[in-house]
Amino acid sequence: MIPLPPPGLPLAAATRISGLRRISALTLFYFAAIGLFNPYAPLWFKSLGFSTLVIGGIASLQSWSRVVAPYAWSWVGDHHGRRTELIRLSAAGALLAALGLLGVRGALPVAVVTTFMFLANSGVVPLYEALLAKLLNTSKGIDPRLYGRVRVWGSIGFILAVTAFGTLLDTFGIKIFPYFVAVMNLLLLAAALRLPVYREDVKIDEPVPPVLPLLRQPRVAWFFASVFFTVLAHTSLYAFFSLYLVSLGYDKSAVGGLWAVSVAVEIVFFFNQGRWSGWASPHRWLQIVAAVCAVRFSVTAAFGIWPVMLVLAQLTHCITFVAHHAACISLVHKLFPNRLRGRGQALYTTLGYGVPGVLGGVGGGWLISNLGFASVYWAAAVSSVLAWACATYSRKLDAAQA
Repeated sequence: MIPLPPPGLPLAAATRISGLRRISALTLFYFAAIGLFNPYAPLWFKSLGFSTLVIGGIASLQSWSRVVAPYAWSWVGDHHGRRTELIRLSAAGALLAALGLLGVRGALPVAVVTTFMFLANSGVVPLYEALLAKLLNTSKGIDPRLYGRVRVWGSIGFILAVTAFGTLLDTFGIKIFPYFVAVMNLLLLAAALRLPVYREDVKIDEPVPPVLPLLRQPRVAWFFASVFFTVLAHTSLYAFFSLYLVSLGYDKSAVGGLWAVSVAVEIVFFFNQGRWSGWASPHRWLQIVAAVCAVRFSVTAAFGIWPVMLVLAQLTHCITFVAHHAACISLVHKLFPNRLRGRGQALYTTLGYGVPGVLGGVGGGWLISNLGFASVYWAAAVSSVLAWACATYSRKLDAAQA
């Protein structure tokens, strides 16, 4: 999907395209690992005898790690400019932790090893997004066409993992799950080792601009608030959707198929990102996303026993996730330029995915234990309405400052 460099292309351009292809491979294996772990880890935890509340707590560890780890990884990257080396270190740490899952079965050991894996791999995305933003930077911001052509490989990796591992786990049993996790993290490290080394010219004695003044700007604060509530709503999917489906009588192949539907539309949307990016401003997209989210999660809560309705709800993932992510990346790139870029990406991960993921995992587990699975999706619909309100206010503030 990233075209091969034609004969006679200048070396700098050919090197850039080669770098984009290798980043695409890293994206493929990172999200393939996520496509294995996120949907099927709760089922493995259940096979180990963990309660729903414990499963929700362990699932929330991914979000807990995102509260601090992405910013720490990106702080080092912004200060020293060695993002490629840090990505490799992150992938190596994730592999070591994944190997640890082969020998643990109790709730506490599983939680500890899982935490180490999340702390390690949480550095991959903000580091490679900052690297990718530098490669795709234009006078008008990030090139949306090329960004979509790189990021689509993450969706392809996710859908291949969800569908393939759903069938494999049905065939060989859920006990083989940790071995698959180790293999996927090995492939991720192999892709990281093939990345070209891009080093920014960083003067150690030059002051690094702080991010706190930016966060104090109301338009930035309300932007992150909208991201918070949108991702909080999606935590109902990431932590509990597979368990919800199993509780309704769906088998593992059906679970994988419904996850695959959502990622299939991701692929189409990312591949055509250059066409739709101009339809609305990034702030307007955040409003559209929040409105569609409210409908999606209401349908999931009310009509979960109807496969057709779940398929329709999953089809909206191209809006609620892909359009949201693309709009956020564009705004982060605009609001956090140059040596702020890595920490801007990390704050997007931390404030957008870390904190709401923690609250969604623990709170969702409590809701399910007391009110049933449908309650967590009704709560997600309410969170989506709050996201729309925050996005609307952020848009007004940004327009007033322009």
